[in-house]
Amino acid sequence: MNETLNGFLSRLEKLAHELGLDYYPVDFELAPSNFMLEIAVYGLPVRMQHWSFGVRYIHQLIRQTMGHSRIFEVMFPGDPCHAYLVETNTTAENMLVMAHVLGHADFARNNELFARFHAMSGGHIVEKAAAHAHRIETAVREHGGARVEAVLDAALALECHIDTDRELHRAAYAARIDESRQADTEDPFQKRYHHLPGTEASPRPAGKPVRLKVPPHPEYDLLWFIAHYGPEMEDWERDIFLAVREESFYFYPVFACQIMNEGWASYWHARLLREAEFMPQPLYLSAIKAHSDVVRPFAAEQQTSAAVSPYHLGFSMWEHIVKTHGIARAREILRDEDDFGFVRNYLDRELAEKLELMTFQVSRNGEIKVLSRDIHEVREALLAPKFNYGAPRIAVSALENDGTLDLAHDHAGDGRGLDLERAEAVLKYVGRVWRRPVRLHTVDGNGNERMLAAEAA
Repeated sequence: MNETLNGFLSRLEKLAHELGLDYYPVDFELAPSNFMLEIAVYGLPVRMQHWSFGVRYIHQLIRQTMGHSRIFEVMFPGDPCHAYLVETNTTAENMLVMAHVLGHADFARNNELFARFHAMSGGHIVEKAAAHAHRIETAVREHGGARVEAVLDAALALECHIDTDRELHRAAYAARIDESRQADTEDPFQKRYHHLPGTEASPRPAGKPVRLKVPPHPEYDLLWFIAHYGPEMEDWERDIFLAVREESFYFYPVFACQIMNEGWASYWHARLLREAEFMPQPLYLSAIKAHSDVVRPFAAEQQTSAAVSPYHLGFSMWEHIVKTHGIARAREILRDEDDFGFVRNYLDRELAEKLELMTFQVSRNGEIKVLSRDIHEVREALLAPKFNYGAPRIAVSALENDGTLDLAHDHAGDGRGLDLERAEAVLKYVGRVWRRPVRLHTVDGNGNERMLAAEAA
């Protein structure tokens, strides 16, 4: 960074530590706006190449050109954290961004969900993603772009289908179990029921190994299962699936804590700027103007918004919490919650009414109809898109003897419909790498059972 920003940064960090922020070191770097756009789209400074990122790039570029989106910074939690600032932004805007990033860094180090995933994946995702990209480039040279793209099509189509309740590094299922050893491990209470009248089982040869069902229970980590049990996948294909899975694990806390995290960073950038007595008055006023643009509830020149800004909602909630319960209690909430607990427990009726939150329905002609202002319905409407990493809840239900992969959509627990056209496209992608039939059991819009299938590629 330039000398001016470095000077302000050292004083901002000193103030941040005085106010109680605790974070891993942050490496700041100025970057051109076009590079910032690429980082925002790919999610990382260097990442595996795929056509889907090009589609996202065009979409983001159109939004930015139309004034609907502007990138101020991109920050990657870790040890150290990495933050990129737009070199063409003003000094005031980058002052705000540096303060904002320090808030993010404090959140990432002290939130339990971030800490758990940080411990599993390590604090060097930028370097790991670059290594993944290099291995995929090697695979392209060795196996051809078409074959590698087919594997990435499947892996990236399933990138949200991980089981965040399990560990990143898991052992494969036990394939067999020795019945005699199983009997020896049973406790007396269990053994008692083997001798009840009418419950005698036919004797089996002692010590005969019994083959276990795979999977032994519904398996929601589709990337993990396919990488480990794909019957004809090559090692380089499994490696791509596991690379995508590792990056998905890294991004999950960012997704699951977006409202909390962006709100916390906004709260602290406002407070740091307010207490930064070393800032010249004109610079402070410009930075506060940028703050009001960041946390406003709707885009410029609009008076309403059909979507809730996580910056505005999170900032409003943290201000309300600190004012009502104090900063010590706010830090306890930061430590223990994700967005689900945060919104359900701390978005109260008074604040929701102040923010004019409601559920609504948009008709085909564009007419908006207010459905409810009930606080419980408002909370669940805010959280619905975040359920299960934003993806339909789908599990591997069975692996047949002929290698057929059976998937089941948990439509009852999911509470959302399935886009059948997209589901069919994803099944085709999966069929190419699974190389055996793949079936997905779900229901249609009328609740009737429906099975989608992709034949072996």
